[in-house]
Amino acid sequence: MAAMNPPAPPAQATAPGDLQAEDRTGRPVGATSQDPAPASAPAGTPARQGRGPRRPGIWRGAVLALAGVYFLGPLLASFVFTVHVPGQGITFEAYSELLSADGFTESLLLSLGLAAATIALSLLLAVPALVAVRIGSPRLRPVVEVMCMLPLVVPPIALVTGISTVLRWGPEHLSRTPLYQTFIAVQNEKFPVVLVLAYTVLALPFVYRSLDAGMRAVDVPTLVEAARSCGASWPYVVLRVLLPNLRASLAGAAFLTLALVLGEFTIASLLGFQPFAVWIVSISGAQARMSVAVSILSLLITWLLLIALSRAGTTPSTAATAPATTSRKES
Repeated sequence: MAAMNPPAPPAQATAPGDLQAEDRTGRPVGATSQDPAPASAPAGTPARQGRGPRRPGIWRGAVLALAGVYFLGPLLASFVFTVHVPGQGITFEAYSELLSADGFTESLLLSLGLAAATIALSLLLAVPALVAVRIGSPRLRPVVEVMCMLPLVVPPIALVTGISTVLRWGPEHLSRTPLYQTFIAVQNEKFPVVLVLAYTVLALPFVYRSLDAGMRAVDVPTLVEAARSCGASWPYVVLRVLLPNLRASLAGAAFLTLALVLGEFTIASLLGFQPFAVWIVSISGAQARMSVAVSILSLLITWLLLIALSRAGTTPSTAATAPATTSRKES
């Protein structure tokens, strides 16, 4: 009788849960680093080589070179005009005579004073108004925006016509009232307050746009509620909580206002005052080289002031970073 083979053990069914587990890379759990990794691409497919950083193209350099020539070319030509005199060669008399020129220092200081007063008055009007609208009455925001944007619609010649009409009407009809001295005081030649008021109106659109963009980036209601819940007063909230967070926006508003005041000519000229821009035009007929030299100098002064304002808006304050540093050390 033939010997019968022993029956084979029954095959065990593999359930889905009994499959060998795999890690995130696709290798079975327990596999060593020597085990081959599962192929992620079909055989014969060449591996992609890493691409290096893209180098700037030739067109970018050409555009930057053209922009530099466009902006610096006229300045260089103006500088050559001021230092080169036909028949005499190179001379710097136009620059050496600036400090001794009649009206140079007075007009420059007057323009800087007007710019500082305009910046202070514009921020004093715009910051509380925008904070109140943002916190208490959001529905009034379109009304405030329209009011602040109106100076862009009214041309400066129309504005100065209205101002001059009011200045003539006031002394004639209010000569027997205390307001007569007010009309005289705002037209003082040493520091014309009427120019500060006019420049504030012209700067409102730029100040509003800068501050509105800054307040959109900051959660003003949450900051105010947190400060008020801690017992802070409203002046403290505005000066120590909101203004440090709006530092870049405030610097941008001051930046634009300073540029506007230093370059404004129409209103000051028609009202009979002589800030720096009007003084440059007044000497351009008699001393052409000196007027161009003063224009170059005014550009340099304006650029330095604007760079200082921009750095003031981007440099973090130590008061704002001190609490954060302390909390990190404590943690």
